[in-house]
Amino acid sequence: MNAPFISADAYFTDVMREIGALPMPERTQLSRRSILKIGVAGGAGLVLAFQIGGAGKAMAAAPPVKGEFVPNAFLRVAPSGRILIYSKSPEIGQGIKTAFPLIIAEELDAAWTDVDIEQAPINPAVYGRQSAGGSRSIPQSWDQLRQAGAAARAMLVSAAAKDLRVPVSELTTADSEVIHQASGRKIGYGDLAIKAAAQPVPDVKALKLKTRDQYKLIGRSFGGVDNAGIVTGKPLYGIDLKIPGMVYATYTKCPAVGGKVASANLDAIKKLPGVKDAFVLEGNGLVAELMPGVAILADSTWAAFRAKSALQVKWDESDASKDSWSATVAKAKDLAGRNGNEEIVKTGDFDGAYKGAVKKVEAFYSYPFVAHATMEPMNCTAHFKGDSAEIWAGTQTPERILSSTAKMLGLAENKVTVHQIRAGGGFGRRLVNDYAAEAIAISKQAGGIPVKLTWTREDDMAHDFFRPGGFHSFKAGLDANGKMVALSDHFITFTADGKAPVTGGNIPKEEFPFPMMTDAVLTQTMLPLMTPTGAWRAPRSNTNAFAFQSFLHEVSAAAGRDHVEFLLELLGEARWLVPGNDGALNTGRAAGVIKLAAEKAGWGRSLPKGRGLGMAFYFSHAGHFAETAEVSVDANNKVTVHKVIVVGDIGPIINMSSSINQTEGAVIDGISTMNLELSIEKGRIGEGNFDEYPIMRITGIPEVETHFIQSEYAPTGLGEPALPPVAPAVANAVFMATGKRIRQMPFFKALSTQASA
Repeated sequence: MNAPFISADAYFTDVMREIGALPMPERTQLSRRSILKIGVAGGAGLVLAFQIGGAGKAMAAAPPVKGEFVPNAFLRVAPSGRILIYSKSPEIGQGIKTAFPLIIAEELDAAWTDVDIEQAPINPAVYGRQSAGGSRSIPQSWDQLRQAGAAARAMLVSAAAKDLRVPVSELTTADSEVIHQASGRKIGYGDLAIKAAAQPVPDVKALKLKTRDQYKLIGRSFGGVDNAGIVTGKPLYGIDLKIPGMVYATYTKCPAVGGKVASANLDAIKKLPGVKDAFVLEGNGLVAELMPGVAILADSTWAAFRAKSALQVKWDESDASKDSWSATVAKAKDLAGRNGNEEIVKTGDFDGAYKGAVKKVEAFYSYPFVAHATMEPMNCTAHFKGDSAEIWAGTQTPERILSSTAKMLGLAENKVTVHQIRAGGGFGRRLVNDYAAEAIAISKQAGGIPVKLTWTREDDMAHDFFRPGGFHSFKAGLDANGKMVALSDHFITFTADGKAPVTGGNIPKEEFPFPMMTDAVLTQTMLPLMTPTGAWRAPRSNTNAFAFQSFLHEVSAAAGRDHVEFLLELLGEARWLVPGNDGALNTGRAAGVIKLAAEKAGWGRSLPKGRGLGMAFYFSHAGHFAETAEVSVDANNKVTVHKVIVVGDIGPIINMSSSINQTEGAVIDGISTMNLELSIEKGRIGEGNFDEYPIMRITGIPEVETHFIQSEYAPTGLGEPALPPVAPAVANAVFMATGKRIRQMPFFKALSTQASA
């Protein structure tokens, strides 16, 4: 019997806590400076173990070579002078495999040309969180990585002081050398490796970290460590992986989540060319792990795919999803004119303020479900060995694979080895490791042989953890001076358990501009949903920004106000919205990015007929971003985005090259997605491949100009906060060009509807 279907929501709550996008329960919250000093690691030197929770033991990433200086699990210095730095977190295209070593190398004072970089082994007991999501990698690891480099540098300097017989205070470092300026003597790090290994580990509190003006590497542009391999087609990704003796697999699940296998033509499939086996897996009822399906094993991916196309499965859909997007849209429109049944924010007297308003603005906004559609479909290679398991995966949460695999197989976690492989895109999809659970289950069922599971694009579209659709019913009131004095929103979203919104379908009480309003109300209605949802690049922010920032433009236009002036008035004086919390919105930083974006765009300049300039601001994932979009709209309502200016404040930039790349990618994703939608009927996704889900091609990419305000705050992440302002900036620009207001995604449908009307 199959286990009962269990939604992915609880799984995502845990994952979002692990990556820092949600707070941990109070008892497990830990200081960013949770560092444990321990003793000698063989003859390689003293090891400083960096630990975030648990009782991890310090260890090097690999057994030390004689003569190496291995001060901690992040780096090692060879007698030759080569410096190997391990990057602990998943590389999914965001550049972290280069950024993390840059932070360490900066504090180590290493010459970048001396540095080699490798992916660290997956061992959260030593490295702490090894995940990629929520734009949390840099802020969570900033202190930890700086301390790793600074501790190693202190030990090298201490060794040099003894060798040169001078005080430590007379020594400086630069380009992988310790320098005694007074005598002109220098000693390379490689020459100090053995002696540095004998030095005591410095007290973390005594470490002297660099100040901003001392940076030599941070803030400059460096190419990604894997760039050469990517452009020359080296096998870097999971889909490229080959190991001895492996077979190739596909896995077919019910197109409506919750369905199970009633019967399948397995005997016929087993007779097809190249097929080695075919069987049913009952699953464990967890949509985030292993749902029921049919596995096919073959001697090549092509043979497996050919057999999959001939597979005939009769599904038992008695407990499967019956979700319908068209029915949901009708229901939401019916609900829009009233308040929701759950109150999230209530300040002052909205009804009284709205009734007394000189001008009133009302609007209904909607956006559909969309897919992650990563360039590399889900895949995983796994080998169940009876008393242990080994997995090779491009994942955003490798430590999750450790724990879930161990639980699923009844093994201790130290019997599971996970190899982190570069992923061909994540955007939140690879926070979930269902494909890894499938691969190891297939390997076990097949008798313990290594299996490489590859999803087809159609699998990827049908079994995603989708960005949820949603609806906002707004009301705003203006006084005689054009100031917004009343604001309400009835937010209509989804729930999987009847208790909380689905992942990516929530709205925080701090949603801008509610904290600035004296008379406001925010209510919520949750509709039941079985379709799996998840974190999609800038979860919740990517949709809430479209609705709120577009509606604010409606309000400023109704007031006859300049939109930049209107936004700045809403922000008010410079302050933290949550005093003492540097992860909260800072109105001064917000005003700074808005003003600079307006300046760079030439805000207020005249444009040709049919062309418009739009502005939007949004705060998410601790990043303050304002963006302008210049667009034109032709007679057929085709929107062309000519230029987008991005201005962000995320503190100091680590690698300028990858930071610009991130903002450009966010703009491209944002523009592409505003014209995409998924149809869901009878629990099934209607779109199967890119012919039905037309992601933007290179010819549609606009010019993107990026500017950063490198403020004096700790660095925060960049992968997500640059995306949310794009869609409303474009929508507002369309209004300025045509007078047509876009209140729904996809944009082309909104414009076509207005044209036909």
